[in-house]
Amino acid sequence: MRDSLFHVERMEATTLQAQIREMLVSAMLAGQLPADSPIPSTRVMAKRLKVSRNTVMLAYQALAADGYLVARQRSGFYVSAELHAGLAATNVSVFPKKLDTRNPVDWSKKFRLHPAGQKNIIKPHNWHDYPYPFIYGQSDPALFPITAWRDCTRQAMNRKWLDAWTDDRFSEDDPRLIEQIRQRILPRRGILAETDEILVTLGAQNALYLLASLLVKPHTAVAIEDPGYPDMRNIFTLMSDDVRPVAVDAEGIDVAGLTDSELVFVTPSHQFPTNVTMSLPRRRALLEWADNNDALIIEDDYEFETNYIGEPTPALKSLDGMGRVLYIGSLSKSIMPGLRMGYLVGPSDLIAEVRALRRLMLRHPPGNNQRIVALFLSLGRHDALIGRLHRAYSARWKILGKALEDHFPGWFQSPGFGGTSFWVRGPDGLDADELATKALEEGVVIEPGRVHFSDADGPKNFFRLGFSSIPEDQIEPGIFKLANVAKQMM
Repeated sequence: MRDSLFHVERMEATTLQAQIREMLVSAMLAGQLPADSPIPSTRVMAKRLKVSRNTVMLAYQALAADGYLVARQRSGFYVSAELHAGLAATNVSVFPKKLDTRNPVDWSKKFRLHPAGQKNIIKPHNWHDYPYPFIYGQSDPALFPITAWRDCTRQAMNRKWLDAWTDDRFSEDDPRLIEQIRQRILPRRGILAETDEILVTLGAQNALYLLASLLVKPHTAVAIEDPGYPDMRNIFTLMSDDVRPVAVDAEGIDVAGLTDSELVFVTPSHQFPTNVTMSLPRRRALLEWADNNDALIIEDDYEFETNYIGEPTPALKSLDGMGRVLYIGSLSKSIMPGLRMGYLVGPSDLIAEVRALRRLMLRHPPGNNQRIVALFLSLGRHDALIGRLHRAYSARWKILGKALEDHFPGWFQSPGFGGTSFWVRGPDGLDADELATKALEEGVVIEPGRVHFSDADGPKNFFRLGFSSIPEDQIEPGIFKLANVAKQMM
């Protein structure tokens, strides 16, 4: 085996033991370690990699347990002949075969839909590398209680709860998590629900797609906020040829513009992206419209836990006495975006159908994640995290508001709800896409706002500044740099 195979990186996120395992498995599958060939002794490998012998031994033993290696008494470890025989029998190869290009597939004729061509919010994948990330929807690792999460993970892995995360529940959810959502989260939004009226989803996005798949037909008249959430517009556009943008004003969506729509998507607590909170009269008018027109309302309460400024605002669902509001919540903004844990609340008849549809797609969200989140909620860890986020976001909200007031006077209006972003409107001649490109060269990440408008030729002078993932001391310097870029452009 060549020396080049022996290499580990101490700065990698994965453990040294895992790196040794990956290195050896890759060499075996690539044919660089033939069947029955010996691998270096633990002493030799440890010396070559400059790691402890115990680390190497644990990696070898794990590979032997998985059938990659065979331990021979007083001889050492050898590559398993059975492993190579099994790969050969199934023609397994890690190298792809070269495609025959004589009659290539014309994929453009195969696709029924073309979602890759839709307008989406685009964010730098390496946004962590920029010093001033005014990016929305990401979390600050410094605020996350990793010790508390690790403790809940350890408890969830307890042998007495083995079935909670190893069993295939088919279409059912973890009953502990359902109870926590029902008893701890929903009452704070003024919502009372039975267990058969709640469904756990892979984030709010999964819930939105499930509902649209179930309720929207090719000619269903669906209304969306404008400006609004691009992903919801894209989902509806894939399923219906009658998607109707409806303007948003200082009180929320314009109910008069809904006319004879059959379904409407709204973000009443904290409008996406303008941060407007729908007034009580507008909420009642919306519910009355839905009842009079036999219509349904999808309420996305995507950021309910970040209200640290204004008075508590109940969900639109809490006012619904007719069962026409389908409520979607998410834990992504409070716990972590990568967790992908959300929930849907609606009439039991609807939930039963959505549950059956979800089963066809993914059966259910991972059981281990459901149990960990249930423990995180029941032990009060989530409440403590919300308190920490409120303190941090409130401070950043004030700093960002002051910086915008100093450097961009008249360009913004402070969100009364709180949240984690500012919606900024520049002068009519400003091109926010160009501003974002030039700002990125200075290490400042912002989000142009044109993608939120349904009209492809919509206004270019809007952009959004998120502050959930940027440290306090980087906010003012970042806005100062952004202002300099804007001045040069103007």
